[in-house]
Amino acid sequence: MGPELHYQMIINRTAELREEAANHRRARQLLSAKKSRSEGERRRSLFSKTSAA
Repeated sequence: MGPELHYQMIINRTAELREEAANHRRARQLLSAKKSRSEGERRRSLFSKTSAA
C-alpha cells in the first residue's frame, strides 16, 4: 500500500470516527435533557425567576 493511499484511508477513518462521536454526544445530550425534564428539575429563566421545567 502506497503512502498516499494509507494517508487517505487514515483521513477517511478519522472523519468516520469524528462523525460517530458527534452522533453519540448528541444522543447523550438528548437523553440527559429528557431525564432532567422528567425529574422536574428547576431552571432559571432569563430574568432570574425560577420556574418548574
